[in-house]
Amino acid sequence: MSNPRNGDTKPPCLPRNGLVKIPTQPNGLGSASITKGTPAVKNRLCQPSSVPAILSPALAHRSDLSIPSLASPLSLAALAGVSSPPGASLVGLTTSEGSEQPSPERLPGSPSERQLAVDEKILNRLFWYFSACEKCVLAQVCKAWRRVLYQPKFWVGLTPVLHTKELYNVLPGGEKEFVSLQGFAVRGFDGFCLVGVSDLDICEFIDNYPLSKKGVKSMSLKRSTITDAGLEVMLEQMQGVVRLELSGCNDFTEAGLWSSLNARITALSVSDCINVADDAIAAISQLLPNLTELNLQAYHVTDTALAYFTAKQGYTTHTLRLNSCWEITNHGVVNMVHSLPNLSVLSLSGCSKVTDDGVELVAENLRKLRSLDLSWCPRITDMALEYIACDLHKLEELVLDRCVRITDTGLSYLSTMSSLRSLYLRWCCQVQDFGLKHLLSMGSLRLLSLAGCPLLTTTGLSGLVQLQELEELELTNCPGATPELFKYFSQHLPCCMVIE
Repeated sequence: MSNPRNGDTKPPCLPRNGLVKIPTQPNGLGSASITKGTPAVKNRLCQPSSVPAILSPALAHRSDLSIPSLASPLSLAALAGVSSPPGASLVGLTTSEGSEQPSPERLPGSPSERQLAVDEKILNRLFWYFSACEKCVLAQVCKAWRRVLYQPKFWVGLTPVLHTKELYNVLPGGEKEFVSLQGFAVRGFDGFCLVGVSDLDICEFIDNYPLSKKGVKSMSLKRSTITDAGLEVMLEQMQGVVRLELSGCNDFTEAGLWSSLNARITALSVSDCINVADDAIAAISQLLPNLTELNLQAYHVTDTALAYFTAKQGYTTHTLRLNSCWEITNHGVVNMVHSLPNLSVLSLSGCSKVTDDGVELVAENLRKLRSLDLSWCPRITDMALEYIACDLHKLEELVLDRCVRITDTGLSYLSTMSSLRSLYLRWCCQVQDFGLKHLLSMGSLRLLSLAGCPLLTTTGLSGLVQLQELEELELTNCPGATPELFKYFSQHLPCCMVIE
């Protein structure tokens, strides 16, 4: 985090994928992942905020306190007249072992000011103004602040990320001791992401986290060596898990899925797991009757797998993301639209064998779609956009990144879609200024991405000021985006966040 007092007043923005890594603490506690919010919301979180009106004049006007803004994670500590413990990292989850937290009686100022600085009613309102990283710092100021901040309501939507090396403390004798997870339990985290763990690490986690048996609803395992046995034990012991993610886990097999998947799971994500093929989809379809969301990235899944889904899943499943499933063709799309007719979110990103005919099948049969991702589908042409515009009247989000055969003609079809709110055209290399003119009639657009479109000029882009309801405009790597154009947008689109 930046500190306005040292001259750097621009806080770092959250990355577009939403992940925020909190630096490791000496006690081995890990980091947190923020998964909520649109890019516009995430960037707005980075803007400096003013001191909330709920601050008492006794504190807000003290001449001996520097209150530059709440963008600085230490500004509230300065407000209370307390410095962060020596050696504390910028954004820790708990205080370092051995560091001393000041008590309210040791805070400088008059008794009334000290009492105000630890008043729980004020703190409960004030702490909502801070990001997760800042809350981690503020929890180190004093016990009173930590008691308030460790309420579960301040951590909703956050997922702690724990790497295998952070799960153990090395004792003087060289032995390993599993870290205490009590701080996580107090804050009521119901989801975890474990990175690089083994079967033994997962068993240790279950034994040491008090909420693991019933209270954990979401588990994510990334780049881990979990085997069939470990997967079975985890899902058998953690009875509360309804959302499961397996990414980069190459030691479990399809047999492990058959033996471990439980009907309570409603959301499943499997990516970069080399042993996943058609038989894995058969296990998912037969063992997860209540599945509402499936995210799949598997190079060996074929068209056959998309015919395995049952009538029950056809009723309950509303989200299907098939990312880089290279073997899926239009025949697989036929199987999918008949098996899962109630989809509202569909991604065929990177399914490079799908053509316009496949998109026509989607448009004719999945009329409830609200989000469609066709990015990195090189065979998609303007004809596919005509099918979409004619049949998908509820569509709100359309992603066409790297669809290199899309032209201005395709955009003319999209201009008739009154429901479309988000349109992504990143690196659509044939889109020109004339195509942008078709978009000017789309009053419903709130987000437009033209990043990397090489043929767009300053003149064509300047016409976008007619989209007065636009909230986010992305022009990264767009040659026509000049400093003068950004200044023009700031004057004529004051409510729109323009990403350079």
